[in-house]
Amino acid sequence: MSVVDHNALDLSSPRISEADVADYIALLKPRVMSLVIFTALVGLVIAPVHVHPVLAITAILCIAVGAGASGALNMALEGDIDALMTRTANRPIPRGRITQPEATAFGLTLAFFSVMTLGILVNWLAGGLLAFTIFFYVVIYTMALKRWTAQNIVIGGAAGALPPVVAWAAATGSLSVEPLLLFLIIFFWTPPHFWALALFRSDDYARAGVPMLPVVAGPDATRLQILLYTIVLVAVAFAPWPLGYFDAVYGVTSLLLGAVMLALAVNVYRRRERSESLRANRKLFAFSILYLFALFATLLLEVVVRAVAPLVW
Repeated sequence: MSVVDHNALDLSSPRISEADVADYIALLKPRVMSLVIFTALVGLVIAPVHVHPVLAITAILCIAVGAGASGALNMALEGDIDALMTRTANRPIPRGRITQPEATAFGLTLAFFSVMTLGILVNWLAGGLLAFTIFFYVVIYTMALKRWTAQNIVIGGAAGALPPVVAWAAATGSLSVEPLLLFLIIFFWTPPHFWALALFRSDDYARAGVPMLPVVAGPDATRLQILLYTIVLVAVAFAPWPLGYFDAVYGVTSLLLGAVMLALAVNVYRRRERSESLRANRKLFAFSILYLFALFATLLLEVVVRAVAPLVW
């Protein structure tokens, strides 16, 4: 168990930090960034246009840096919360490795250059959407929602669902149904994913005063919401196939993955005894990551197969 240096928690201290590169990388939330990069890549690749490789790489890098900027600004604003939670107490700010002003300056610098680079070198629709994504995550979610409402994850999930939309806009200079379908999949995936985590981390959130749904409404209400959102998620994820936007391979994959996701959500809803509930929550949380990755990977694979098939046959 980590020991928090209470002297380091004077977040307003003008002290200069002794951070190294690893600390600044941690500010970027690299695990979250990897998901952003992957979903954005899918949004870019499925766009029905040819994108010059330099512009494609530029777009993905800018989206990645924008996600890192959001993570850094989020940590700068939540240093007090992070210090009280076991899961986050080892982040750079609670440990005293980086000060809040340094994290803020770092995040704002990354945000400015990612948006301006994307706008100037690719197009301003993509740049504007990236700016809105950063603003939504930092201001709407982190500052306005997270500390004040149990619906923080539901509404704030829009920020995490926007990267494939930004990438599509970077490729085409416009918006269409396909990226909005990807947005909806991630949007409805977010609540069951994070509430499964919140169920077995509820003590952490309660100690930090964060009104996550299990803390405010209790575990039983959270289990019901997880089940309801999972039902909607499975339906929304399957819909692009019968609507004619994605192919049969995606549709079948969506059905199979959705069946497992729904079964795990039902298991979470049914298991109320503490040890069984903990296992059920962890299983759903872990599988939800695989679910989203596999669903988007299938779309990527379909594009690759369509591109390679004429060369083979």
